[in-house]
Amino acid sequence: MVAVFNKDLLSWYLITLKLKETVEAGIQNSNSPTPTNTTTRSIEFSGQSDPLQIQINHDFQNVHHLPEITHKSPPPESEWIISIKDKLDQANQEDSAGSWNKLTVYRIPQCLRNGDEKGYIPQIVSLGPYYHSRKRLRSMERHKWRAVHHILKRTKQDINLFLESVKELEERARDCYEGPIGLNSNEFIEMMVLDGCFILELFRGVAEGFSSLGYSRSDPIFAIRGSMHSIQRDMIMLENQLPLFVLDRLLGLQFRQPEQRGLVAELAIRFFDPLMPTDEPLTKTDRNKLESSLRFNDKSMIPFDPLSDQGGLHCLDVFRRSLLRKGPKPEPRTWIKRWSHTNRAADKRRQQLIHCVTELREAGIKFKKRKTDRFWDIRFENGILRLPRLLIHDGTRSLFLNLIAFEQCHLDCSNDITSYVIFMDNLIDSPEDVAYLHYCGIIEHWLGSDAEVADLFNRLCEEVVFDLNNSYLSVLSERVNKYYNHRWNTWRAILKHRYFGNPWTIVSVLAAVVLLILTFAQTFYGIYGYYTPHS
Repeated sequence: MVAVFNKDLLSWYLITLKLKETVEAGIQNSNSPTPTNTTTRSIEFSGQSDPLQIQINHDFQNVHHLPEITHKSPPPESEWIISIKDKLDQANQEDSAGSWNKLTVYRIPQCLRNGDEKGYIPQIVSLGPYYHSRKRLRSMERHKWRAVHHILKRTKQDINLFLESVKELEERARDCYEGPIGLNSNEFIEMMVLDGCFILELFRGVAEGFSSLGYSRSDPIFAIRGSMHSIQRDMIMLENQLPLFVLDRLLGLQFRQPEQRGLVAELAIRFFDPLMPTDEPLTKTDRNKLESSLRFNDKSMIPFDPLSDQGGLHCLDVFRRSLLRKGPKPEPRTWIKRWSHTNRAADKRRQQLIHCVTELREAGIKFKKRKTDRFWDIRFENGILRLPRLLIHDGTRSLFLNLIAFEQCHLDCSNDITSYVIFMDNLIDSPEDVAYLHYCGIIEHWLGSDAEVADLFNRLCEEVVFDLNNSYLSVLSERVNKYYNHRWNTWRAILKHRYFGNPWTIVSVLAAVVLLILTFAQTFYGIYGYYTPHS
């Protein structure tokens, strides 16, 4: 029982109480179509008559029939929709940044790997962010710090100078790599300085001598020994590169000329010379010019750099340009030209430039060695295919794989290395083809057998997209095929191979010809005497 002395307060109290009961009843019976009955409250007013009680009850019943007011809030988005929107925002940021044009150190596409991970993944030393966290490559970190220590000790400079200078290049260096890099600013700068100093110490050690840089003859890394070849093979891989402008800055700081350019490119060519697919070493003139450029001083340092006008991207790009020196000029390729419907090259049948060695020999084509250090410079004249000498060693496979991958990924370079490898792949189908080219002095290899050489070329371009109409060997291939399709050349070659292959067969053929002539003469005179008897 509630005793109330103020009618207005009582009315508002009853209305509020009824609204509360109505809302609670609606929540509990949201699935029920019939409204629930509310309990009747007996209210007694002290000192008041019955009419007031009736009026209050009437108001109470009207409140029961007030329409319910509901506010529907929008349903929350699911985690799936939120994740999709985040991905779209990330894609928009990547397109807006325009970083694809600055990309130079590419990730190897999975279609090119084809199970040959060893040809693309470093085995001893990691350079750059892609393999920075590999546990089996961390043993080289202490030697990298030794390289930094030697540089600081030799130049009498502070490490802060290198860190602050590379920090200015951080954003530009990050844009050279594909995808997000899981390193903060300090970690990224430290990696660039550490790896860059290590590379430069190896470059200068090979060119000037490690002893002149302060290293011991028995140093496990900074010395000319067997492990150097494995290090060179790792450092030429596409995913294991540092931007050339970072190396230029680090070397310039050592010479107290931070803006110098070109010397790193020449040092790289000298360092990777053992990987050249030819047995022609660096010429004496180039070697003398390189050594003279290393005798620097503060006032005059003019490095010898024939590649300075081409703007190398990294060491692999510089090495590729050195292979193609004085050769086919790289022509920028457009997307439309590369993927035109008329010249589409994903079809393996359209990658057949010429026939194999055995078939060409049957058509009368001869093979001879061409004296030049440019292994790609192939000539064809008067039925003679002249190929330069090619040296194949245990690092040739990895070298060609990474050069081809770079040409496949980087649009602004030619496909000359890919064209050459596919041309050789067409020539070599079997160990017999390799054996004959070796007999001609064209191929020299250090592998186990001729079958391994044939397998090497047959697997290099299995998933490569190639346009034979955009190859520097297209015209030559057409001339070879035209010669091969001429029937008279084929008949003449068959006659020569079968009947004039050695002196004994030549004697036998001549004897058979003489016997045939005598038999024909005897038959002629026998017939002639029969029809014209002597008088």
